Amino acid sequence: MRKFLFQGLLRSPLTEPVPTPADAAVAELADALAKASRRRLGRSLSIREVDAGSCNGCELEIHALGNAFYDLERFGLRFVASPRHADVLLVTGPVTKNMREALERTYAATPDPKWVVAVGDCAFDGGVFAGSYACVGAVSEVIPVDLHIRGCPPDPVTLLQGLIALVEPRM
Repeated sequence: MRKFLFQGLLRSPLTEPVPTPADAAVAELADALAKASRRRLGRSLSIREVDAGSCNGCELEIHALGNAFYDLERFGLRFVASPRHADVLLVTGPVTKNMREALERTYAATPDPKWVVAVGDCAFDGGVFAGSYACVGAVSEVIPVDLHIRGCPPDPVTLLQGLIALVEPRM
């Protein structure tokens, strides 16, 4: 036991390297998103994340948006606990049979104007879960989707770019 204790004390900690995108690029993306949401809504953007049956890969990337590196709160963007306070529903995973009704109720509880973003390949077409007996299918088969953000999983910068594309007026 002592041997392992001393080995643990002498080794350097195993950590992951800092994400590759530059701080300036992330700050620029988040600032553009904050300005677009204020211009379109007159206030900051409130986001509710809904897991409709995913493997949690996309959730890890979504939660990274709130960490110290990306820190969306500094730009006025926030995650909310209730769909009644949300402007955007970020839905991950294929919709499972057990989550279909919950997703429909969450959509109904979200006030207008609202946007639905299907995050990840599974939310787009079922991904690796396509054809499973437990899955209804893509998010768009249950509720209307305004934007698909592809990837397995999409990284936080891609999520920021998708949110900017969502709130920017379309030409």
